[in-house]
Amino acid sequence: MSRRLDRKRSVLVQRLSITAASLWIILILFAVFNAGGRSTSPRTGNPVLSNFSAIKGDVARITITDQDVTYNLIKRGDAWLMEESGAYPVREDRLNTLLEGLETLSWGERRTSNSERLSLLALGDPREEGNGTLIALFSGDGARVAEVITGRRNEYTYARKPDETIAFRVRGDLPPLRTREAWLDLDIMSIEPSAVSAVRITGRGGNSVYLSRPAGSDARGFRPAPPYQDFEVTNPLAVSATALAITRLAPIDVKSAEALSGRAVSRHISETFDGLEIDLRAWRETDGYWVTLRAIEAGEGARRARTINERAEPYAFKLTEYDWREFTPSVNELVARPTPEETSAPLPPADFQP
Repeated sequence: MSRRLDRKRSVLVQRLSITAASLWIILILFAVFNAGGRSTSPRTGNPVLSNFSAIKGDVARITITDQDVTYNLIKRGDAWLMEESGAYPVREDRLNTLLEGLETLSWGERRTSNSERLSLLALGDPREEGNGTLIALFSGDGARVAEVITGRRNEYTYARKPDETIAFRVRGDLPPLRTREAWLDLDIMSIEPSAVSAVRITGRGGNSVYLSRPAGSDARGFRPAPPYQDFEVTNPLAVSATALAITRLAPIDVKSAEALSGRAVSRHISETFDGLEIDLRAWRETDGYWVTLRAIEAGEGARRARTINERAEPYAFKLTEYDWREFTPSVNELVARPTPEETSAPLPPADFQP
């Protein structure tokens, strides 16, 4: 009997200890996030940017400063552009989400006024290597008209004024801001693999080849075409991969084409059955692997080429090294050059060198 009572007392003591520890944790968390007093304040329910609706139409620059990156969204006419990406257009849906979020964002519960605890809410000043995100808005004349530091922890958004240490949970939402590339609409074109009829390649070594296939054939139907008809395919898989590379174009970044240095290292011209050509040149830069694009099309259907060129021609697009190498093959690894006695016609000069 006494052993049974001892066990019951032990279980009761453990439960009381757990309850006491839980209460201490709750009190500590309350002290951390409500160190400044009550959870409500006269500011609760009011807009975070009180004058944003009035100044929204005048905003011409939005500067996002994070611990690792600073970038600028600039307005030219009716278009918003990414300054650090050669004034490339930003995604309209994402921009609208940001502007609507800033307009509707309101102060919620007060969390802390202890500057040492701001980092717990991702509200450290990024200009001082803190972990928050500073959003600064400027008018057309360069005047700073509004600013706020925001942060996200779990499912909640927090904010504070840059010149204050009072932190609040806020109501409303903002798009993710820490990645500059996420603002760029890099879906330049869409070409189905079945639409590609031929490709002209000048590889890194300067050798050239022209590959084509009949309509309806599969990805391995590409063969050397005149005046390269005597060449022999030695790597069918690599031939089909490079012939259809344009259909998998997936840029990860963009900059002004004027920022490229040196010369292109290869050229890759894709042709479609309905008359569209994509002239792609590949560049190896100190900051990665880049390509430039130009679309060519004749007749009334040239609208496709104009649409592509409006978005692509002034810019260079960054690729992963893996994707870039599909556009820059060594021709000698794709096809075998015939010996002189096997050639039925003289080989042409390389008239489309990069």
